[in-house]
Amino acid sequence: MTIMLDRLTEQVEKMAPSNVAVQLARSSSLSKAELQQLIYDFNQNVASYERNICLHQLFETQVEKTPDAIALVFQDEVMTYRELNIRANQVAHRLRKLGVTPETLVGIYLERSPEMVIAMYGILKAGGAYVPLDPSYPRERLAFMLADTNLPVLLTQESLLKMLPAHNAQVLCLATERENLAQESAANPASGVTEENLAYVIYTSGSTGQPKGVMIEQRGICHQLQWMQSQYPLTSNDAVLLKTPFSFDLSLYEFFSPLLAGAKLVIAKAGGQKDTAYLIELIQRQNISTLFMVPSMLQMLLAEQSFAACPSLKHIFCSGEPLPFALQQRFFAQMPPAVELHNLYGPTEAAVECTYWDCERDTKLTIVPVGRPIANYQIYILDENLNPVPPGVPGELHIGGIGLARGYLNRPELTEERFIVSSLGFRVSRLGANHNELQPETQNPKPETRLYRTGDIARWLPAGIIECLGRLDFQVKIRGHRIELGEIEAVLTQHPAVRESIVIAHQDAGGDKQLVAYIVSNQATATTHNELRNYLQQKLPEYMVPGKFVRLESFPLSSNGKIDRQQLPAPDEIRLEREEDFVAPANELEHKLTEIWEKVLSLHPLGVTDNFFALGGHSLLAVRIFARVEEAFGKKFPLDTLFKAPTIRQLAALLQQPDWQPSWSSLVPLQPEGDRTPFFCVHAIGGNVLEYYELARQMEPEQPFYGLQSVGLDGQQTPFTSIEAMAAHYINEIGQLQPEGSYYLGGRSFGGVVAYEMAQQLRAQGRHVALVALLDTDPIGWLKLFKRGTALRLQARFLTLRIRRHLSNLQGLKLFGKLNYIREKVVYKKRKVETWRWQIEQKLKSERDPDLVDTLRDVEEFNYLAATNYKPCIYPDRVTFFYATEEVGSLENQFGWQTLATGGVEVVEIPGNHQSMIKSPNVELLAEQLKLRLAAMITENHKSINS
Repeated sequence: MTIMLDRLTEQVEKMAPSNVAVQLARSSSLSKAELQQLIYDFNQNVASYERNICLHQLFETQVEKTPDAIALVFQDEVMTYRELNIRANQVAHRLRKLGVTPETLVGIYLERSPEMVIAMYGILKAGGAYVPLDPSYPRERLAFMLADTNLPVLLTQESLLKMLPAHNAQVLCLATERENLAQESAANPASGVTEENLAYVIYTSGSTGQPKGVMIEQRGICHQLQWMQSQYPLTSNDAVLLKTPFSFDLSLYEFFSPLLAGAKLVIAKAGGQKDTAYLIELIQRQNISTLFMVPSMLQMLLAEQSFAACPSLKHIFCSGEPLPFALQQRFFAQMPPAVELHNLYGPTEAAVECTYWDCERDTKLTIVPVGRPIANYQIYILDENLNPVPPGVPGELHIGGIGLARGYLNRPELTEERFIVSSLGFRVSRLGANHNELQPETQNPKPETRLYRTGDIARWLPAGIIECLGRLDFQVKIRGHRIELGEIEAVLTQHPAVRESIVIAHQDAGGDKQLVAYIVSNQATATTHNELRNYLQQKLPEYMVPGKFVRLESFPLSSNGKIDRQQLPAPDEIRLEREEDFVAPANELEHKLTEIWEKVLSLHPLGVTDNFFALGGHSLLAVRIFARVEEAFGKKFPLDTLFKAPTIRQLAALLQQPDWQPSWSSLVPLQPEGDRTPFFCVHAIGGNVLEYYELARQMEPEQPFYGLQSVGLDGQQTPFTSIEAMAAHYINEIGQLQPEGSYYLGGRSFGGVVAYEMAQQLRAQGRHVALVALLDTDPIGWLKLFKRGTALRLQARFLTLRIRRHLSNLQGLKLFGKLNYIREKVVYKKRKVETWRWQIEQKLKSERDPDLVDTLRDVEEFNYLAATNYKPCIYPDRVTFFYATEEVGSLENQFGWQTLATGGVEVVEIPGNHQSMIKSPNVELLAEQLKLRLAAMITENHKSINS
């Protein structure tokens, strides 16, 4: 028996290598072999590139190879490598006369143009480091950057001079000084700059209310570009589009990669990156082969059908923000096979990028990883004590390697905080040949021994692949821009009408992420959304201005008196100012209903055309609303009425029909339109299907989506006490809509078990079930298939794994987080105890007691009772198990379903927990995964029919 259990456990741990639950169940202590893997094997990426060389020297080497090849194209202007080098040399010689030497910071305040490229190379050739000053930045931000750098020299254009804040820099306007600059030497200057000198300083968002300048040395960016050329070589036949703002470090690939390889750099006009039609036309006209962009721009380009008709495209690199899995799949569905998609990851502090991943068209993954470390970079995923965490376990991602920034300009404390000298890889070195002892490294750490603490949460997947899971702090990325939310909050609270502020990044149902500001106002001063927005636009870049503002009386507090961001209301639920579509009650009935809705939803004012679900409504709120409606009007509505009448006006219209009686059926049309085979989704333990509203909305318009609600919700019928009877009833219900064909079934939690039983019964009737989608469903009763002794041993083994997972979860939490985590688990267990108590009470009552069906709680309790009595049978076909990654029991559930479904179990990871997986933003990914499987089943059925 012990041998059998050991084999079972071994199968479990092999079942889903990327499953967090498997890895978190492991001991927190790492073996020597595991340390070898994490510290060295996953970082086996050593490569030899040219050292003691600078950016401009790499360019000069290429100029010697292809002096007459086209280097730049901008509208009607064309420039060869020789011409570009000469003009950059002339600027460099002038800068040398102005006092620019190695380590001198020189500002660039230019619109995108050939002069911008000339300025960058000219500064580097003079030995200086360039500082990009984006003309779109507000004056206040520019003023801070000018003061912080104390620039001695600034390169700009005459039309922008009046926009410059006060400064002490010497100004050189390249266009107006072109004739004078032509008198300077055309020879390559000898500046004496080395690889250890600064190449540029780029400002990123800062948490204290001020941006911070990241200092990157020549060796870091030179190494980065040489790696890129070796991994994805450009040739003279290639063309790269320059369209990224030069204040964003992804632009460095655009500026430098083509010009170090003999390729052509095509410059988009200023502001052209916002015009997808213009970009696509430029790509086609100039035969662009390589694009660098943030995923949000890729999404905009894919919305244009003509983007797929760009025959010259070969490589598209995404970086700057997470690449959604759904966007990757959309890319592969639309773009020709010859176009490759790559996902890059790296903060500005790592000289652009530090990991890479070549996206796979036929991937078995359900996420887009950030991949593996690039050459000569090291990635460590560590816990709060800076110890490595096992593969699969989340930790903070730390970066080591040649490309790390020198630090933050004029910020020694912040530099010391974020750039640490780790004892990780230098106290513990490679394993000896016999793998029995760890060998110490040299006592003199090299500069590469520094690590940068990214604040990103990540985990190792098998084979040394990295998955990013989010942010450790309140730093976010939106449309490629890294934003410290604290900077926006600091500026916002400077407004006289704002006493306190909190800013978050919110993702809407469409997957778009935007900033939302919550404010507590000073009572003496009033303001509007537009006033706050205009105020911020004067002080912050446009991408840092929140799209929504929510006014609160006070911020929610945790038990220790700190602001609890998790309890902030969703931005769509509370409105500071009504929109123009607000419709007031037209009569007394609508007025009374509005009062009920406002009281239950805690929202004011509500319009009679506001949608219940758009206001954040859920089943508990629906119960409260209808209970008050019954009190006020004496009419009882089933919960699914909200699908027919989701607004106050529509509900009032039903109440005004004296003869109208709500019809009741288990089958509820959530999205009845479309000509595809319907998907039937069974209710969870609570019996109602309101929770599937968002999931149904995310489906394709041509995909019908029906919910199956529990008998008894109408307060008239007695709920079923067995899952078998429930399944038979639901089969009869769906048979009236779909009497034959392939069936697509699913359900969340308890509903998945009912769908599984429905599949059993349909199969026994000789009907075909194409899909059984189990949405985080426990395989209820699976242990009943084993003898008692075996079942008890399995329970003990999985209990041990659950406890380990709980302990691992608790390790990463602060005190309040630990208390909250424990409270949630206690509440869950208390709920089960209450269920057992209820079952005992029911056994003592008469079976004909009418109180059994008086409340919705009884429906839930009957469903619990049905689950307790269920004994499943083996299902000789395939099921798909969508599991919530935050749940500790997913390991046991996967193994249980593998025991039951002998035809195979497809496992799909969905972010979130048991509840949040069907809420935004996780529901979007759930819907995408479900749509992919429905589409695959439809295609498979068509093939089988045609054959």
